[in-house]
Amino acid sequence: MMGGDSHAVAGGPARHIPVLARRAVEWLAVRDGGVYVDATFGAGGYTRAILHTPGARVIGIDRDQSAIALGAGLVGEAQGRLELVEDRFSNLRSIAGNAAADGVVFDLGVSSMQLDEAGRGFSFRLDGPLDMRMGHDGASAADVVARAGERDLAAIIATLGEERHARTVARAIVKARSERVIDTTRALAEIVARVVHTRDSAIHPATRTFQALRIFVNEELAELAHGLAAAERVLKPAGRLVVVAFHSLEDRIVKNFAAERSRAPAYSRHQPEMTAAPPTFRLLTRRPETPDDDEIAANPRARSAKLRAAQRTDAAARTTSIESLLPRLPSLTAVMRGRT
Repeated sequence: MMGGDSHAVAGGPARHIPVLARRAVEWLAVRDGGVYVDATFGAGGYTRAILHTPGARVIGIDRDQSAIALGAGLVGEAQGRLELVEDRFSNLRSIAGNAAADGVVFDLGVSSMQLDEAGRGFSFRLDGPLDMRMGHDGASAADVVARAGERDLAAIIATLGEERHARTVARAIVKARSERVIDTTRALAEIVARVVHTRDSAIHPATRTFQALRIFVNEELAELAHGLAAAERVLKPAGRLVVVAFHSLEDRIVKNFAAERSRAPAYSRHQPEMTAAPPTFRLLTRRPETPDDDEIAANPRARSAKLRAAQRTDAAARTTSIESLLPRLPSLTAVMRGRT
C-alpha cells in the first residue's frame, strides 16, 4: 500500500502493492504544476503518490479496461488532475498529444490484480481459461499453444521464460494438444509439471513457461522498446524517465536503451565529416536500485525488481530503430498464421 497523508488524493486502499514506489516518485522529482505519465496505471499506486503533490497532473495509461474502470473513483477525487486512457503505452506519444511531460514512469510486468483473478488465466495456481491477455483483444495463450509449431514454442519458452527444458516442454505440449484441446491453466500446468522437475518446492515447474507465454501474447518486450522511444519524444528537457522492471529481459532492454541514449558522441579522425547524435538522456542511476529486505518481506513479489532512472537532455529525440533491443523470435502474427 502507498503511505502518505490520508487526506491527500488516495482513492482508498489498493489491492496491488506498487514496488519501489517511494523511490520511483522521488526520482521523478514531482513538482507543483508538472505533467506526469503513469504508463502502467494498474491499481493507481504510482499515480496516487504523484497526486500527493498539489498541482501535479497525471496521464494514466493501461491496456486493461478493468484497471481503467477501477480508477474512475480516483479520477473524480483528483478533480481534473488525472486523465485515464485505455491503450497500449507504446502509443504514448499520440496519447500525450501536445503535452510535454515532466516525467514518465513504467511499472512493468503483470499486476497482482491480474495474477489473483482466475478468469484472466495468468496464474498456474488458479484454474481458469488459458487467456493471459492484458487487454481483451488479439490472440490468447490458448491460441498460441494451439497454433505454434514445436520449434517456435521451444524458442518462445527458452527465450522469454529462460526455461532450460524448453524443447521438452514444447514437445509435451504438441503431443498433448493432438489428444485434446489445452484451454485451461490447470491443463497446461499439469503438462509442464510432468516433464519439468525442480528441486525448489517453492517454484512451480510451470513458472517459466507461463511467464514466456504471457510476455509473448502481450508482446511485452516490443511494447517496452517502443514505449521507451515514445517517452523520449514526450519528455521535456530535464524531464525524468523511471522504469521498474521485474524480468531480466525487460531490465536488459531498459539498461541498453538508457546506455545507448546517454552515450557521448564518438568521433573518428578517419571520418571527421560524420556527426554523431548527441545524448538524449543523462543516467541518474548508474546501477539499478533494488528493494530492501523490509519491502521484500512485506511484498515477496518485489524481490526481483530493479529501478533505473534517467534525465532527458535538450537534444532532439533519436529516429533510429529500436529493433536491435529485442530478442529474435517469431512474431505473434507469424505464429497465429501457423508458421512452424
